[in-house]
Amino acid sequence: MSDTTTHLLLPYILAAQAQKHVTHNEALRILDGLVQLSVLDRDLTAPPGSPSDGDRYIVASGATGDWAGWDLNVALWTDGAWLRLPPRTGWRAWVEDEGLLLVYGGAGWIGSTPDVLQNMALLGLGTTADASNPFSAKLNAALWTAKTVAEGGTGDLFYTMNKEAAGDDLGLTLQTGFVTKALVGLFGSDRFRLAVSADGSTFFDGLSVDNATGIVDQPRLPRFKAYTNYDNYVGVGTWTKIGLNITDHNDQGAFNAANNHFVAPVDGTYLFGATLLYKINASATARMRGRLVLNGTTEIRGSMGEISATHVSLATAIWLQTMVPLTAGDTVELQGYFRVADGYFAADQTSFWGCKIG
Repeated sequence: MSDTTTHLLLPYILAAQAQKHVTHNEALRILDGLVQLSVLDRDLTAPPGSPSDGDRYIVASGATGDWAGWDLNVALWTDGAWLRLPPRTGWRAWVEDEGLLLVYGGAGWIGSTPDVLQNMALLGLGTTADASNPFSAKLNAALWTAKTVAEGGTGDLFYTMNKEAAGDDLGLTLQTGFVTKALVGLFGSDRFRLAVSADGSTFFDGLSVDNATGIVDQPRLPRFKAYTNYDNYVGVGTWTKIGLNITDHNDQGAFNAANNHFVAPVDGTYLFGATLLYKINASATARMRGRLVLNGTTEIRGSMGEISATHVSLATAIWLQTMVPLTAGDTVELQGYFRVADGYFAADQTSFWGCKIG
């Protein structure tokens, strides 16, 4: 029969043993050192100078002094001496200075957190995961960094997201107060989209990229092209707004055909152009001008053009183009002018166009 227990090596009280209390106290001392094991440190190779009764350490490799030969053992200071407690497989120890739980694996102490996590149903970091969000994290920052070549990696970093079929959705949902304000990804097709919303239910595509061609589109970009389907008569010596009653394009309804002007929907830089085609009334000696006007009164710098030679009816034209910063609500209109003789600006070929570029 052994004199000690199998796992903790506690001494038995033997039959007819004298001073049985000594053996009993020794067993209690070992139990007190091992049960709910918590050590102060695991990096020391020599005993500290002034230990307190009950202090425990995992002895580091290469131990010296009173700990010589105790590598990886538990050292307990009790009754004025160091007591060696050889670990057994499965012992757990809390390392107080690191806030780390270790397990003895038979050859050394290892972290209790597994190196591999596979096929987990739920994972929550700082919050509770559920069936709708099986991976959930509540934190203020996250970092993904490439494994370097020196560490055995390639130095690259790819974050891969995959959907089953083209008609499925794949992307990032950006929210404020759990109300979706933006979507970035592939939604309902393989075309890349960036969409925004004010209420989380109605979305507008700000950017779209055709995955087959790489062509970029901005569906909500303010842009228009308007023309007149009737001849605009203009008298001599008076700047006159050109009536442009038909639109080929009018994204966001930015061109107001009722008032014959463009209305800026948002602040930004806009590019405008216009064509004024001359049509004779009575004399080809008319002198023709055209310009773009801001808010009905201010000529936009660089937008005015004039042809002073004798005109050819339905052949002579002025082409205007300029760029201008606008504030939401500003209007831009096309105006024409004749001097010397009156005339018309011809139907169908007199046009005005523009778009937001910045």
